[in-house]
Amino acid sequence: MTLFLTSSFCLRETVGIDPTAGFLDEMRKRLPDPCRLLFICSKEDDPDVTDLYAASTADCFKREGFVFSRFRILDGRNADRAAELIEDSDLIILSGGHVPTQNAFFTKIGLRKILQNITAAQKTVIGISAGTMNCAKTVYAMPELEGESLDPAYERFISGLGLTDINVIPHYNQIRDEMLDGKRVMEDISYPDSYGHAFLVLVDGSYVLIEEGKAPEIRGTAWWLKDGKMDPVVS
Repeated sequence: MTLFLTSSFCLRETVGIDPTAGFLDEMRKRLPDPCRLLFICSKEDDPDVTDLYAASTADCFKREGFVFSRFRILDGRNADRAAELIEDSDLIILSGGHVPTQNAFFTKIGLRKILQNITAAQKTVIGISAGTMNCAKTVYAMPELEGESLDPAYERFISGLGLTDINVIPHYNQIRDEMLDGKRVMEDISYPDSYGHAFLVLVDGSYVLIEEGKAPEIRGTAWWLKDGKMDPVVS
């Protein structure tokens, strides 16, 4: 299995794939023609939103000339078929969304065990935002919704899919100046949380390529946030 940890790889303006860090080239090298695509949701009981984002993501690939022999969605409507649908796919996309909500769905369907038991080595898994964050063994569920950063019961570190040890903070280009609960998202929330941890901060278009037997490769602009200090990744 090949794993891509992305912030976002779609270009909103042109509905295509961001070519900046070579993501499109990597897809062309790895995906069969035609390709069987499975889009896994972030919220099991919101089919309208899931269908919209799944179609939009598929359109990014189609715009670049990729052809799908199957394009299916995995959510609450067919959760009992998760293992079957994953096994019968070449490309598996883990949607963006709310990290704890998606994490709960992944746990419900036993996604960690299913991915561990995949028999086809040539499968490609792409995480987008929350999907990327939930790929970690221990997930950093960065507070996102109003009240989460103030709630002492909110769990910031939860068990994930175990596909990587890398904790990603996505969309830095969007969240660097955002506020939540009267706090700066980065300086007042994630910086303190980084003590004793290391977070890889990605902008849209950047990603991590993880192949079995090889060291992870960070492509594009990124920073390591550790012990309250953020330093650029030097390639």
